[in-house]
Amino acid sequence: MIEQYSFGSITILERQYTSDLKIINGQVCPDWWRKSGHSVDVEDVADILNAKPDYLVIGSGSSGLMKVSEGLKRHLVDSGVKVIEKPTSTAIQTFNQMYADGKNVAAGFHLTC
Repeated sequence: MIEQYSFGSITILERQYTSDLKIINGQVCPDWWRKSGHSVDVEDVADILNAKPDYLVIGSGSSGLMKVSEGLKRHLVDSGVKVIEKPTSTAIQTFNQMYADGKNVAAGFHLTC
C-alpha cells in the first residue's frame, strides 16, 4: 500500500503526501494534526479508535521524536488494541506487511523529525 517514504514525503497508491497522515480501514486521512505536536493522545486518534482496529501502528518520525502518551497506551490496552510504535521508515514496513496479511490495522505516520 505504501510505496515510498523519505523525510517529509510519503507515497501511497501513487499519490504523494507531504504532511502527517492516518490510515483507517485502508483509507488515507491526510493532514493529521495532534493537540501536542510530538505527542499522540486519545483525542488525536479518536477516529482510529472508532474504527476498532486490532493493531495501531505509529510512525514516530524519521528519528522517532513523536511519542504515544501514557494515557493513550492505557486506553489502547483497555480497548484490546495492540500498539506498535517505531520510527516511520520501520513502521511503514510493519504496516505494509500487516496490511498485506489482511490484519485489521490502522496507522498514524509522522513524516518529519
